[in-house]
This record gives sequence, structure tokens and C-alpha cells, in this order.
Amino acid sequence: MKVYLYNKSSNPIPEYATIGSAGVDLHADLSSEMVIEPGKRALVPTGIHLELPNGIEAQIRGRSGLSIKKGVGLANGIGTIDSDYRGEIKVILINWGDEPFVIHHGDRIAQMVFAKYEQPEFVEVKSLEALSETERGEGGFGHSGV
Repeated sequence: MKVYLYNKSSNPIPEYATIGSAGVDLHADLSSEMVIEPGKRALVPTGIHLELPNGIEAQIRGRSGLSIKKGVGLANGIGTIDSDYRGEIKVILINWGDEPFVIHHGDRIAQMVFAKYEQPEFVEVKSLEALSETERGEGGFGHSGV
């Protein structure tokens, strides 16, 4: 699979740190430092634009080190970059910590993982009974005992 990438920043293009890495780090593309106060969100530019093959999405995920050490993560959990999006990748960070979080140009702010997806054909049925039965049925939200 080839992913075409335009990098308008002075940061290096994303690369895999090890042979087993699932994701690549994304770096902040800033002209001056950015501060995220506790409880606040910020949209952090990366300078990266992608062209993804159809059927592939780029998932933007938080970095576990930022989460545990600084209380900083993605406000939307996981971001999705669609295959037809050509704009700059920007990361929505939130500071759940107690201290202001300072971001400098080049800081690693998130990771990006590529995944295949399907677009199913939806077939509308006229009643709930038309859906097949399972042992679980409608059990959810703790149904398995966890």
C-alpha cells in the first residue's frame, strides 16, 4: 500500500520507530509555543496532508505517555482521516491534567494508524423481529458482567 504525503512543516515525515510499530508519531507544526490550560482543548496543526487509497482510513490516536504523564489526550477519542480528505491533519488535544500543557514545534502530539474499512449496503427491515436472534439479544452496558 502506498500513501502519498505532503509535508509543509520542517518536521520529518512520519516513520515507524520499530518493525512492530502499528503507528507513526505526528509532530506539532507551530510557529510559537501553544499552551493548553487544564480543562481546555486546542486544535494542533501537523503540516501533513495525505492521499489515502479507497478503503483505508488514518486513525489519529492519543499517545499513552502524554496521557499518563501529563493528562493530555484526544478530545474525540480517535480521529478519523477519510480517504477523500486532502486538508491538513490537525489534532484535537484536551488537557485533563492539573497543570498547563505547553506544546513546542516538533513535539510528538499523537500517533497515526492506518486501517481498512468497509462501506456496507444497508438493508432496512420493517420490524425488530426481522433481525436474527442471538444468545445475547439486547443485553448491553455491563451485560457480560464486566
